[in-house]
Amino acid sequence: MDKEKIHYVITYFSNLMTDNEKLALKHKMYMSKSSDNITLRNMMTEKGWINNDPETLDLLKQGYDEFERNVVKRILTETPELVFFNKCSQCGKLARTPNAQQCRYCSFSWHSK
Repeated sequence: MDKEKIHYVITYFSNLMTDNEKLALKHKMYMSKSSDNITLRNMMTEKGWINNDPETLDLLKQGYDEFERNVVKRILTETPELVFFNKCSQCGKLARTPNAQQCRYCSFSWHSK
């Protein structure tokens, strides 16, 4: 699966992620934001924003890209009926969002008139 589809599912269908997957995603985000500031990292850890649970961290052990790929694979396997890929009927490429009505690639519009 290409990165565009993976990003699309993670961004617009994150409600289908498990609690541990959501915690792993937050952990990655807050670790990145505090990478050069130990004081900030300590504060985020104290508030529970950075998670040290082995089960959650295990999801990230093969890297963030693999984590995202595994999450999307699980979502599409378990709940394919809940994921909608909004594709342009003109060029077939993925629209920017599930609600977009104009293609960002060919500019074709399917707005209701």
